[in-house]
Amino acid sequence: MSEANRIYLDYAASTPLSARARHAMQAARGRGNPSSIHEEGRRARARFEEARVRIARVINAAPSEVVVTGSGSESDTLALIGAARAYRARGSHILVSAIEHKAVLKAAETLKRDGFSVDYVRPDREGRITPESIKALVRPDTTVISVMYANNEVGTIEPIAKIASLLREIRGSAPTPLLHTDACQAPGQVAVDVQALGVDLMSINSSKVYGPKGVGALYVRRGVMLEPIVGGEQERGLRGGTESVELAAGFAAALEEAEALREREAPRLCALRDSCIEAILQRIPGSHLNGHRSERLPGNVHVSFEGVEGESILLLMDAAGIACATGSACNSFDLAPSHVLVALGEEAGLSHGSIRLTFGRETTQRHVEYGVEQLERIIGFLRGVSALTHPLAV
Repeated sequence: MSEANRIYLDYAASTPLSARARHAMQAARGRGNPSSIHEEGRRARARFEEARVRIARVINAAPSEVVVTGSGSESDTLALIGAARAYRARGSHILVSAIEHKAVLKAAETLKRDGFSVDYVRPDREGRITPESIKALVRPDTTVISVMYANNEVGTIEPIAKIASLLREIRGSAPTPLLHTDACQAPGQVAVDVQALGVDLMSINSSKVYGPKGVGALYVRRGVMLEPIVGGEQERGLRGGTESVELAAGFAAALEEAEALREREAPRLCALRDSCIEAILQRIPGSHLNGHRSERLPGNVHVSFEGVEGESILLLMDAAGIACATGSACNSFDLAPSHVLVALGEEAGLSHGSIRLTFGRETTQRHVEYGVEQLERIIGFLRGVSALTHPLAV
């Protein structure tokens, strides 16, 4: 089936490159290295710094507070490991939510091997991390806390501003504990104003906002220290590698466009999301919504079905011309139950039957209706041929 005839419902994994971002990348092309002092290098540096200014403006930060990285995962890793090591003299206790992106969880494991103590904050059944749950685990030696703004699997939006407010009270005039949030799923769907959120560190990613792949950014509040995790002199010594002017320009243009469209696009996606959830729960027996019913990303639907396997659903949906996911794109080849659903307390058998539909600019009501129709057909078919003993599978 040609790409033009397929329905793409996996925007949380990656978004197509927008025309505006592509044009910005073409306009930024040049042969100079931004670190060179000749004219070509200076021209490249000016374009790169212009992109930094534009990214900073969207998130309401100063340009000096924006570090351009190679991805959201690199931003997460630099934030967690870089801050933990920089503030080790103040303590070696780290808090991360149990439903973080794998980049944060793997960074936490690295810190454990380095001798840090890591505790995991459990969410409630709807995936919410409350300020009270954070407060119960904060210790005098806690230096970094990481709670994602919006979950990449189940879509639950976390009360980041309230958590940040609590931590400001706890630390008083001290520099720690710091709050990092992975906001890669947020731009274009919810506001990403770092001043309103009150965070110290925030990760964002170009490929989630219709920008090019291979570039991200990390907001670092003025005064926050980071230790580099990869050698190099770029980005004020925080990372290595020649800066890509084209990728930075494309990211800046895409981020600006996402924010400009948010007021119109977010309500439209909410309507598609809610109609999809209602149709699935009404028409498919044994279906369960994962994540918070209303405090969730506008374009996210994550459901589990009793008596079936998510991989089988995904493959049959793919054959029907629909691209979707069984969970995180970063975890799509892992047959273990989703760590997010396990943290939410979902039974292992049910979590294996989960599917994620995520919507974007090209998604229409007809796409949603067709997706639900195919899900209803596929779930019925799989239950009819399944050897599972669940009553809904016979």
